[in-house]
Amino acid sequence: MKSLVQRIISGDEQAVIEFYKLYSPRILHYLTVRLPREEDAQEILNDVFLDAIDSLSILKKDNNLKAWLYKIAHHKTVDYYRRKKIKSLLLSQIPYLEIVDSEVHQPEFILEKDKVRDEIESAFKSLPDLYRKVLRLRYEERLSVKEIALRLEMTFKATESLIFRARQSFKLAYESSL
Repeated sequence: MKSLVQRIISGDEQAVIEFYKLYSPRILHYLTVRLPREEDAQEILNDVFLDAIDSLSILKKDNNLKAWLYKIAHHKTVDYYRRKKIKSLLLSQIPYLEIVDSEVHQPEFILEKDKVRDEIESAFKSLPDLYRKVLRLRYEERLSVKEIALRLEMTFKATESLIFRARQSFKLAYESSL
């Protein structure tokens, strides 16, 4: 008899439902205790199970499944608070950003902005095709890492790594053009 994980990997939809019903109440409780709103917990719960199902093939042992789900939930909770902190930091900077915005539209800044744009374009054009493609998908089309992975037919982790290398390569190309 196949394990639940093996059934999910082989595409058994009923196994996915069993998996969710078996583990979601505990993971939801874990999240509701740690997050301020029930809606946030529900949303992160869905993300936990989507990530888990996408990555089941890398799980070493079926008996580590519950601990692995809690680890994913923990990481998602940390990400939630990290995003919340960044958002509050950005919102606190709005008065300063408004001042900068008013100055940016002055003629001397427009010339500087054009120069920076040309340097960025030059650095971007110097990148390999795959790096340019993945950066366009991520930052111009605003696709998630998961969506890019599906489009490029890569694993989530391989796509994350590719985006990281592309950003590093862009940074080096841009810095060397200065």
